[in-house]
Parts: sequence; C-alpha cells; structure tokens
Amino acid sequence: MSAQHPSIDDPDLGALIRAESTFDDGTVAVHDWYAGSIPDGDGEIELMIDGTGPESVEARLPRLRAVVAALDSIRRTASDAIVTRFSDIEPEQHELDDGADDLRLEAIEASEDDEIVLHFVDSCGQHFPDGYWPAAHLDTDGRVTAVTIES
Repeated sequence: MSAQHPSIDDPDLGALIRAESTFDDGTVAVHDWYAGSIPDGDGEIELMIDGTGPESVEARLPRLRAVVAALDSIRRTASDAIVTRFSDIEPEQHELDDGADDLRLEAIEASEDDEIVLHFVDSCGQHFPDGYWPAAHLDTDGRVTAVTIES
C-alpha cells in the first residue's frame, strides 16, 4: 500500500488493495484492479474489483456485497448452469449435486460494466482439463447470462 495506491477497508469485504505482481527479477507490475479475499470454510475466495483508485472501486462494492451476501444460492445456481452447459443431455439431479461438490468457487470478479464473474476450479480434476476452469457470468439481477471456459 502506498499514498499513490491507498487501500480500502470495507466492513463486509475486508481489506482491498491495488493488485501487484512481483517478477523474479524484482520488477513490480501494478494492475488495474483491487484485490482482497473473503473467508469460505477452510479457505478463501479471492476478490478482484476493476478500478485504479478507491473511487472507481467503491462504485462496484454495493453490487459485490450483495453477491457475497447471497453467495450460497448464487454459487449453486452458477454450478448448475456450468454442469448444464457442458452436458450433452439434461443433467440428472445427482450430476448437479456432484458438480456443486466438485466445482469450488475460487474468485469473484466485479468488472467495470457491472458484470460479476464467478471463477470456479474443478477440485477433483474429472470435469475439465488441467489448466482450464469454468466461469459463470452474472447480470445485475444475479442471473447467469453466460458460462465460459478460461485458461
């Protein structure tokens, strides 16, 4: 944290700081988003919020807070959408349940256009090839509008 890139302390989302990456040669890249995390069982879910300063990030926080508050139901809706999208036929209930168990929410991204993207990982390695992960895109009403595979 620096005066140039002040952090944001949100009562619901915790500390949010300007994201940086440090390379092997010591070079530091400052990204155009803020990062943080929220607890999730024994782990954490990474938060990524588009914006280069507190004002632009704070504009996205109410929407992000609402998603986090409803995360249990949104997570299940998103995993069901992912399983359905990549099934050849309508999945059976046990397949949706397996997907909900196997797809672990790793990150929530809040973009400038008010889209929320939930990034999942395949915790068992049976659903997606190594190096690829599914993502569910939510509209402003929390509905899944797209499911993508990212690498």
